[in-house]
Amino acid sequence: MSVGRPLLHTSYASDMAMFNTGTKKAAFVAMLVLAVGVPFLFEDDLLLLLATACVVAIGALGLNLVTGYAGQVSLGHAFFLAIGAYTAAYISGDPDGRVLGLGVTNILIWLPVAGLVAALAGVLVAPLAVRLRGLYLAIVTLGLVFVGEYVLTEWNGLTGGLGTGRRAATLELFGYQLDKPGFFSREQSLFLVMFVILVVFGLAARNLGRSKVGRAFSAIRDRDIAAGVIGVNLARYKTIAFAVSSFYAGCAGALLFTIGGRFDAGQFNLLLSVQYIAIVLIGGAGTVAGTVMGAFFLTLLPRLTRELPALVPFISAVPSEQPNIFQLDAILYGALIIVFLIFEPRGLFGIWIRVRNYWKAWPFSY
Repeated sequence: MSVGRPLLHTSYASDMAMFNTGTKKAAFVAMLVLAVGVPFLFEDDLLLLLATACVVAIGALGLNLVTGYAGQVSLGHAFFLAIGAYTAAYISGDPDGRVLGLGVTNILIWLPVAGLVAALAGVLVAPLAVRLRGLYLAIVTLGLVFVGEYVLTEWNGLTGGLGTGRRAATLELFGYQLDKPGFFSREQSLFLVMFVILVVFGLAARNLGRSKVGRAFSAIRDRDIAAGVIGVNLARYKTIAFAVSSFYAGCAGALLFTIGGRFDAGQFNLLLSVQYIAIVLIGGAGTVAGTVMGAFFLTLLPRLTRELPALVPFISAVPSEQPNIFQLDAILYGALIIVFLIFEPRGLFGIWIRVRNYWKAWPFSY
């Protein structure tokens, strides 16, 4: 890289580096330092919300890999989240309980296995992506959500049934409870654990995006026919995209409900898939940083909607007309998707790029 010209790369290696500018390196270090201080700055309820946002970001990174990078539209993300959640709960569950379980509580076992089982399901779905594209692929993956919802609802031995549900996997590492109060409180421990896992998955996604596989994904997304002509194996790379995406979703599903402790089959519905689509679109498709921003933004959004009636006078003035939290969330998800697609298709990441370019060009506006 040329000294004094941080955007001028003089070698392929410097251009494709993990952090190819000093600003990115400094920002990453600053993020790590800030994350260490977060547990001491916020209340417990907000820390749980931030821990949830970290796990949601992992699942959204998976969807971003297959949709944002590889251009394969998937509406079945909730299906793969469910596979990961129930695989982890089955492995970690009590063998003598009312639902199926193996009693293996080590996170180093149930977390990767949950991802691998979900990845296997993604590989089985991948042949459809080779034959279909666009809206047709979206409809097929949408069908997975309804099939999965029916199977999980009827399989009471595994899921515990609607309403009752079952306990999530146990956060244990070599006999030590990761969410057990010690030097840190339970909420502080949960946030730090989930943040560390998010950093690992985020760096892996970033590394994949700049690799040969990531470049093949981008070629397929931009023009799959042309990519096939120049030698990109469409079947192979679409299969890899679905497998990696499903692995991320499986791991996110395994971790997501460890924060609350319980879950049931009714939570893995179409709305959950739409929420992840919204995260990718609002954050910025094809970017790791944008996806993480979108995950935190939409996870923290319900906190705002709960306080909205008290903040907006005309809503609180008519109690009988107040929309409930779920109605406000649904309205905001739809409105935000429309607004970002029309005015800023690159999402929050695009807004950040605009702000950064304006700052660099200031005081000149051209």
